[in-house]
Amino acid sequence: MNDHENFSAEAEARQDLPSQPWSPGEAGRQDMLIRYLGAVATAAAEHAHAEEQAPARGTARPAASPSRQPSPPEAGVPLVRDVMDVPAASLRDDLPYRDIARLLAREQVGALPVVDGEGHVVGVVSESDLLAKVAFEASGHRPGRIGRLRERRIYSKARGETAADLMTSPAVTVLPGATVAEAAWLAALSRLKRLPVTDGLGRLVGVVPRDALLQALIRDDAGIRAEVEARMEACCQPGDRATVEVAVHDGIVELTGRMPSATTARLVAEVEDIADVVEVKNLLTAA
Repeated sequence: MNDHENFSAEAEARQDLPSQPWSPGEAGRQDMLIRYLGAVATAAAEHAHAEEQAPARGTARPAASPSRQPSPPEAGVPLVRDVMDVPAASLRDDLPYRDIARLLAREQVGALPVVDGEGHVVGVVSESDLLAKVAFEASGHRPGRIGRLRERRIYSKARGETAADLMTSPAVTVLPGATVAEAAWLAALSRLKRLPVTDGLGRLVGVVPRDALLQALIRDDAGIRAEVEARMEACCQPGDRATVEVAVHDGIVELTGRMPSATTARLVAEVEDIADVVEVKNLLTAA
């Protein structure tokens, strides 16, 4: 084996090794991430389905707006208002960039919403915006007359001195009445760790961190079992569910006992439809 082959083999071996030592809680964190991704995927699918169905009902398709009024949620569905942080830190649109850096450091966050004099969210300033400004100033680089449009826009933005100059606009926001699942989908789509929450007039009322969305979406096993039992009660006759046992471990639902085949198929479909169920193990026998 030559040097090139040795290097390739070593590089391939390193790809299979974790960059950090394995910790006792790693399996749990990975499980939560997988379940969170499943919940986000379900929310995205429901959103796409709603968008497709809107014209079929004879209604105008709403304009794509991250803060448009959400549909009335089902009872018991967690909402953004239930998990958002209040009050929310923000930046004035006339704040100088050095003060922006100090405020980001003080709040220990990577980005903050920018508000105007009446509290309306007009954009978001992040550490990346400040770093781009410093990098352009330090390099002395100037785009030529026929430079790429994106480069010229970055240069123009980096020359700014205030939050209004440096911010990314318009801001991606969410309403307090939106469901947590909708907010999680929006945060994933926008690659944001924190979503500003605004009222119907666009004024800042709070902020919802991605961690809060994760915790709200990922229920413990007891919560999942309670919903499974509620769905079983709704779709199965008392005699059909009399001998059925439900066990939940790390989001995996196990059904044991006896039940008519047709009822079993209906129950399994109902349980699989629960957003944070990882897997359904159907161990039911025909009654």
